[in-house]
Amino acid sequence: MRFAVLLKWVPDLVEDLEVDDEGTGVDTEDLKFKLNEFDDHALEQALLLAGEGDEVVALTLEGDGAEKMLCTAIAKGASRGIRLTGSSSLDTAGLADSFSQALGADTYDLILTGVQSVDDRDGQLGPVLAARMGLPCVSVVSEVGLEGSTAMVAKEYSGGMVAEFEVDLPAVLGIQAASEAPRYAPVSRVRQVQQTVDLEEFAVSGTGASSGSSITGMAQPESGGGAKMLTGLDELVEVLNGLGVT
Repeated sequence: MRFAVLLKWVPDLVEDLEVDDEGTGVDTEDLKFKLNEFDDHALEQALLLAGEGDEVVALTLEGDGAEKMLCTAIAKGASRGIRLTGSSSLDTAGLADSFSQALGADTYDLILTGVQSVDDRDGQLGPVLAARMGLPCVSVVSEVGLEGSTAMVAKEYSGGMVAEFEVDLPAVLGIQAASEAPRYAPVSRVRQVQQTVDLEEFAVSGTGASSGSSITGMAQPESGGGAKMLTGLDELVEVLNGLGVT
């Protein structure tokens, strides 16, 4: 069985975020980036599902972080890493178009992607990619099992509800959380992969695909007046009386 996992390099939200000079995005000049958390879970789920003789292929667009992501994926247990060249589009439609070209050039039983990323506006890469490729899709997935040519999938809904689906393969899954926490790849192992493994490249052609939306303005949230700390019941009664509560 062959698994494909889609990876993306995103801003690290533990950093202080600043709006860029144009006021339409985040200033990334001094910002640290990392592998999208949900894509890391997608990779872990693929590695957990893969058995002896199965293949896990990691794919990402060229650019900053591409080599590190792919080499780390291989260090964790992926079989191959493919860097897509010729496209710089990072919105959902552009990503789906680029990935569909690469995935359509080979045969995969299961395609896994993170349910969302911190820098997109819709979290719809899995469904849009599935529509491009004519495959079934389930997103917000928290559990996956395989039975022959069928995937048994648990999908989370709001309110704590979980539904179980049987999905015919091949299919696309948007992973919310892997069955186990993503494994750690030692730095020494990642460096060994960088020195000994040749990453593959696949050229994609830009089609101008776009999500159809754009950011017109971005700003830091306005700060409020702060909270007033009450030290006793008398102060609480005074505040309530001031608000007209009797």
